[in-house]
Amino acid sequence: MVIGQFNIDSLTAPTNKDVILVFSPYSNVVSYTYYVYKNNNLVSNVNITSNSPCTINLSDTGTYKVVVSANLANGFKEEISSGYYIIDKEKPIINLDNTEIQLYKGQKFNVAAGVTASDNYDGNITNKVTSNYDKLDLTKAGTYKLTYTVNDQAGNVNHADVNITVAQGHFVVIQALFIASILIVLYFLNRFRKTFKLEKRLEPFVIKPFNSKELSLFDKIVVYYHKWLKKFNKVLSKSEFAKKYASSLEKYVVVSRLHESGIDIVSGKIIIALLFVFIAVITKIFGLKIVNMYEISLIFIVGFFVLDILFITKYKIFKWKLESDFIAAITIMNNAFKSGRSITQAIDIVSNEVKGVIGREFNKMSLELLYGLEMDVVFKRFAERIQLEEANYLTASLTILNKTGGNIIQIFSSIEKNMFNKRKLRLELSSLTSGSKIVVFVLLAMPFFFAFVVSIINPSYFLPFVTTNLGIILLLFMIIYYIIFVVIVRKIMKVTI
Repeated sequence: MVIGQFNIDSLTAPTNKDVILVFSPYSNVVSYTYYVYKNNNLVSNVNITSNSPCTINLSDTGTYKVVVSANLANGFKEEISSGYYIIDKEKPIINLDNTEIQLYKGQKFNVAAGVTASDNYDGNITNKVTSNYDKLDLTKAGTYKLTYTVNDQAGNVNHADVNITVAQGHFVVIQALFIASILIVLYFLNRFRKTFKLEKRLEPFVIKPFNSKELSLFDKIVVYYHKWLKKFNKVLSKSEFAKKYASSLEKYVVVSRLHESGIDIVSGKIIIALLFVFIAVITKIFGLKIVNMYEISLIFIVGFFVLDILFITKYKIFKWKLESDFIAAITIMNNAFKSGRSITQAIDIVSNEVKGVIGREFNKMSLELLYGLEMDVVFKRFAERIQLEEANYLTASLTILNKTGGNIIQIFSSIEKNMFNKRKLRLELSSLTSGSKIVVFVLLAMPFFFAFVVSIINPSYFLPFVTTNLGIILLLFMIIYYIIFVVIVRKIMKVTI
């Protein structure tokens, strides 16, 4: 039995407007209750105690169905169900791989590349995406806004913008010159490779002159590098800030074969940073892109601190080897004293037995004593050169011995024992804190690892950090926060003996 009717039985297609249903009961209905289901879940029910029509307003996004249960005049109950009403007020989503595009005049551009669209009801609607590309005049240099538009079946509209920067026409010439330069370099490198192979083949049959002044390729590179170092040194030597910064790098000169002073190291860092920028520009040009100032700044900073990482690592190894050789030197001197040798003889023995920096330094000490310098002056100069705390102890002990006298064997035995105990304590401390150091290193590396993984999964995920003003500010805050975190962690983990 039919108990009434709906003014709209169902909607076969989604709509983005409110749906107003009117249920009109027939005369045999005494009272009724209507139930509203949204996505198959009951959301409301209303009881009507008369035979009057009712109005049902459906407004939120979802799939609706209305069920009416009526009490009839003959005492029976009947139900009637409506069809489905699909309301979709959610805009479709446009996904863009790049929101910043850099072109040069005359370059072709695939407007559909890297653009997809999806909708909560219609699914993939990429084929419905349109743009204002035909209205843009990309033959002139400037900045343009490319707007993508998509409509879903319900009538919802969404837009997404892409900023297009068109460079001047001479960019093509610059690009061609760079590519030509690379090709020329590759050509000469190939010729050099063939010549080198031929030279290697003929080498067993050629008599070489004893005083050949021809430099190898590596030596030529080193010569050019030193020329540029001198040019940068002239400029940096006029800056007080550069001088102060160079003084903090003086200790790394002992582990560098190419630098003779701290100012040389600063100049080398600038040259390497500029080389990093040059390589990045070349790479971008091959990809038909332009490097912006933010990228150049970041690459320059990375290149500037590459030498620091190398020197810090080499200096730690050097210091460890220096301390080990110094302990060996003290042991040899102590044994020499026990066998009745003098300090001068003990120094000569160390210079012959110990290799490396300590051996050379003791050889210098032997020559200085031979030239007539006093013992305390020689050891003081030695301590200033190698910058070891143990060397200062040794110098102070020998100075006191020269002035007051004493048992040199007993003093050297005490110094040797203390140095061995200190080395043992350092090794034990390193063993005990190794777990904590690993945790710290993992925590320090996690942000970079996370950024690397996310960049592989979604290359455009971090683009807002370099393409928007707010993103750049947030990136600077994150860098500052990370540096503060590193400094604090190093202060906490640093233990001195």
